[in-house]
Amino acid sequence: STKTAFHRSQTLGYRNGYAIVRRPTVGIGGDRLQFNQLSQAKLDELASKAPVLTYGQPKQAPPADFIPAHVAFDKKVLKFDAYFQEDVPMSTEEQYRIRQVNIYYYLEDDSMSVIEPVVENSGIPQGKLIKRQRLAKNDRGDHYHWKDLNRGINITIYGKTFRVVDCDQFTQVFLESQGIELNPPEKMALDPYTELRKQPLRKYVTPSDFDQLKQFLTFDKQVLRFYAIWDDTDSMYGECRTYIIHYYLMDDTVEIREVHERNDGRDPFPLLMNRQRMPKVLVENAKNFPQCVLEISDQEVLEWYTAKDFIVGKSLTILGRTFFIYDCDPFTRRYYKEKFGITDLPCIDVNKQEPPPVKQELPPYNGFGLVEDSAQNCFALIPKAPKKDVIKMLVNDNKVLRYLAALESPIPEDKDRRFVFSYFLATDMISIFEPPVRNSGIIGGKYLGRTKVVKPYSTVDNPIYYGPSDFFIGAVIEVFGHRFIILDTDEYVLKYMESNAAQYSPEALASVQKHVRKLEAPASESESKQTEKDPGVQKLEALIDTVQKQLKDHSCKDNIREAFQIYDKEASGYVDRDMFFKICESLNVPVDDSLVKERQGLTLLPDWNAVV
Repeated sequence: STKTAFHRSQTLGYRNGYAIVRRPTVGIGGDRLQFNQLSQAKLDELASKAPVLTYGQPKQAPPADFIPAHVAFDKKVLKFDAYFQEDVPMSTEEQYRIRQVNIYYYLEDDSMSVIEPVVENSGIPQGKLIKRQRLAKNDRGDHYHWKDLNRGINITIYGKTFRVVDCDQFTQVFLESQGIELNPPEKMALDPYTELRKQPLRKYVTPSDFDQLKQFLTFDKQVLRFYAIWDDTDSMYGECRTYIIHYYLMDDTVEIREVHERNDGRDPFPLLMNRQRMPKVLVENAKNFPQCVLEISDQEVLEWYTAKDFIVGKSLTILGRTFFIYDCDPFTRRYYKEKFGITDLPCIDVNKQEPPPVKQELPPYNGFGLVEDSAQNCFALIPKAPKKDVIKMLVNDNKVLRYLAALESPIPEDKDRRFVFSYFLATDMISIFEPPVRNSGIIGGKYLGRTKVVKPYSTVDNPIYYGPSDFFIGAVIEVFGHRFIILDTDEYVLKYMESNAAQYSPEALASVQKHVRKLEAPASESESKQTEKDPGVQKLEALIDTVQKQLKDHSCKDNIREAFQIYDKEASGYVDRDMFFKICESLNVPVDDSLVKERQGLTLLPDWNAVV
């Protein structure tokens, strides 16, 4: 046949937006459909018949629904098992090769494909040998049809002859349903070279001893894990370190791994001991065996370490180190339960409790500086100054409480000595100033610089300092072994005590108020007391009254006060006699000649606070 057209008629279409089925009028390639034609004799017979007279008007049967072939046979494929023989000309080991293939026939469009299953490491390009297409059967242009396929036949495709030996169940059912008698299935031919390379199965004879190969195959990748510690604290610079011991069941080898912690200061070596068999008991003559040079064999060892030697809660010595096993993993627990019947492997807590912190004891106070300042040398290598209460210093800046005190001493010369206590509220420090007395034989001036004074009977660890509430009329203040009695205060102390009455006891506040009332007695009583005063004191008071009258209307009175505060560095309220007149001359304060003469005969220090 010289037919070249194989197109099919369109059987599906759309009309007014709806899908409709159209009956094909011609066959494949435009051939006329045979089942739609009638012979001339049939036509003549039908023309002469009139069945209407006998049976009445016949009812026309509805036409059967037409199903296209590509819909009826969609995804229906016939599968045949086949093989073909391929010559191998340049090989001394094989003359030909048998290649097994699968032939697929697609009922949808009568196409075929040949696929060879891929064999690993075959060295032959395998897979799809012939892609899906209609295959020619002969030189006349005929193509293979499913009616041409059967078991036990040869088919030639592109010059290669394939022997069909079998088919699958679906193919068998389909062909039998179409009335085709199938040949009996044949045995698939095998490749002789492939069969030659197949090694026969080994037959093992179990020896009397345990087979190491069986041990390897049975316990491969099974490892016992133990958690152990090595306590070396008895030696110098020794410590307690943790390790992980691995016991490999496949070859009875032991491995010891280090457990590193962050910032432990050690090089990150993962292994303490490489994986190896560990001898437990050596032969008597093998104690001097050079283990560091030669490998130990079975001739030098009487007994090796086995799994039964690693028990949780016991110690074992490996390479001269004694390891204590305190725990293991769940797999190890199951193994010991199944192998040795040990079910109660404990989990021992080896964490050492930290000792209680040692209480830091301060050394005895040496008397230099403050206790808090000296204690900083014990807290840090580079001592820092104690923290100060900045708010208190800002609120109480330049606030000073002054008291007049006498020294309590059995020495007669100390009975008439008077001292001025200055309490600085900003820093809780105390300074003591002794006004010099002419011809007393005692040099006056600074008696004690600014410092905190500790109360007697207070400990070094918890020192208690004197506060404002400890100063009142009649109070006894002990300063470094010297006892002072408070005799008098100024008016500012009374105002401060009244404004901060919560800090003072009622008795202390009452004592100061009572003392101030005595000072405000009638003038006659005060004049009589003045007659009893020392001539030097009377002369000093007269000088102060004269200066106050002259400074009453002076414009720079505030500047004078600031100047006296600058030169009075100890804040005692007193300045030197020469310094007093020097400040007055520097500020252009008018001083009469009478005052200058009085200055030459003055022996006491003037109180600049009373003057200004």
